[in-house]
Amino acid sequence: MASTIQVRVDDDLKIKSDALFRDLGTDTTTAIRMFLTRALAVNGFPFEIKRANANPYEALTEQEILGRLEQSREHAAQGMYREAKEVSCNMREKYGL
Repeated sequence: MASTIQVRVDDDLKIKSDALFRDLGTDTTTAIRMFLTRALAVNGFPFEIKRANANPYEALTEQEILGRLEQSREHAAQGMYREAKEVSCNMREKYGL
């Protein structure tokens, strides 16, 4: 048995998403089905959701920040670190910077 989901979206959003998914070799209905399937597989949204410009350290207490700094020092002392150039290259690749 199959159920129907109806969603109202802006005409421009529908036109652009239809074109995008067609270019990717699928259609909007299949893309939505893929989204729902992936959401169930990861038990949540299949992508990161966060506020723009959110500071991940804002919610930490001073003690938590000091604990993380200490852990970083311990890792560095054990040789568990990466060169800054490598990290910045990875960030550029990942975020398109």
